[in-house]
Amino acid sequence: MNSPTTARDSSSPTRIVARSSMMDWIRACGLSGLAGMKIDKEELRRRLSMPQYLRLAMLDSIKKKDVDGSDEHFRSRSSDYDGTVPQSPIVVFINSRSGGRHGPVLKERLQQLISEEQVFDLLDVKPHEFVRYGLACLEKWANNGDICAKETRRNIRVVVAGGDGTVGWVLGCLGELHQKGRDPVPPVAVIPLGTGNDLSRSYGWGGSFPFAWKSAIKRTLHQATTGPICRLDSWHVVLQMPGGEVIDPPHSLKATEECHFDQTLEIDGGIPDKVNCYGGVFYNYFSIGMDAQVAYGFHHLRNEKPYLAPGPITNKIIYSSYSCTQGWFLTPCVSDPSLRGLKNILRIYIKKARCSEWEQIPVPRSVRAIVALNLHNYGSGRNPWGKLKPEYLEKRGFVEAHADDGLLEIFGLKQGWHASFVMVELISAKHIAQASSIRLEIRGGEWKDVFMQMDGEPWKQPMSSEYSTFLEIKRVPYQSLMINRE
Repeated sequence: MNSPTTARDSSSPTRIVARSSMMDWIRACGLSGLAGMKIDKEELRRRLSMPQYLRLAMLDSIKKKDVDGSDEHFRSRSSDYDGTVPQSPIVVFINSRSGGRHGPVLKERLQQLISEEQVFDLLDVKPHEFVRYGLACLEKWANNGDICAKETRRNIRVVVAGGDGTVGWVLGCLGELHQKGRDPVPPVAVIPLGTGNDLSRSYGWGGSFPFAWKSAIKRTLHQATTGPICRLDSWHVVLQMPGGEVIDPPHSLKATEECHFDQTLEIDGGIPDKVNCYGGVFYNYFSIGMDAQVAYGFHHLRNEKPYLAPGPITNKIIYSSYSCTQGWFLTPCVSDPSLRGLKNILRIYIKKARCSEWEQIPVPRSVRAIVALNLHNYGSGRNPWGKLKPEYLEKRGFVEAHADDGLLEIFGLKQGWHASFVMVELISAKHIAQASSIRLEIRGGEWKDVFMQMDGEPWKQPMSSEYSTFLEIKRVPYQSLMINRE
């Protein structure tokens, strides 16, 4: 029997291909490209650092939450500025709680290599504050004729030191620039400090915190200024649930006053008088089912007992052990048969590529988790969609998957054993569809709640037996900019 997977041509610079674990490890250790790449610390600092008056002006604007709160630094700039325009200005956002015990040390090292004012700890400075006040300060003085502010704003790049959730948070805040026409939008590079780091892997920044990080960090900063810029689709999620129900949403999902659904697909059944609405954005994946349930339990375990998970490797070991206790592998022994499959509670509607009509697709009976995937990397660098042969693509009506093609790949996982074989790439996941828009209708009954997650942020979603919960996914009209390490 022919496999639907095959090797894939990676010659195109715009393609994002999943790396092997060994290559990830080599890059993370800073060994790739070691020869002939000696970077002088002082020279790097001169290229990356902004003049002092700009750094202080941005920081004051952010702290005061006032674009006009930094004018004194521009009025006195002649006393400490020699007219030099920064060649490759960079700001860094660091989640100092990530990376185990290395987070605070990495923050200090970054401040030494660039400047203290250009490295923002997310505990102190939020990315939306940087966008609304820091960048706005540069824009104001660029419009007032300050050449250094103008060139810094035009050339600035962002580095995020954290996991996928942190990267998504920063990308989402930079999206405000698209919405308000404040061009150019800074592109983003990544220093991976999370557990999965699939966004980081997809753009060549590695899948784990470097062992030789002190020597690797200079190369990372250098490559963040020289790497080519790629585009990344992002996906907007709208959730409508019966009123009176309350969820504990993740950081990426916010309460909204209204739910704006595609009106070309009518909602069957009655709508309660009161509904709660939420909205959010994801960049890698959305999933519903058992995989999200395991992630939810693990996150709560880690929050309650943080000493159990001091770093990425320990996180993965505990995560794997925890998944064995949740019925992911032994469902027939621990669960009522009516609670096993998503088919009992879920309807899926999609729009295919270049199609304006909604189509209902069947939910496979055996599937216990469904994932809508944007990148090739999922679950710490795996490619569950697989590298599909052209004849298989044609037979199923699929196209080759890319992170900027306006499509999500929808696949299913049956249970832990099936997922394990998929994760080690012995088999592909159960291919369900490719879609430019997705709508899910979830109705309770014997199920009291269902678990969902976006880019690794899980939540428990309560369900009603009387009214449906609706969730719609559609592409954000603008694309995020990522720096590729190639």
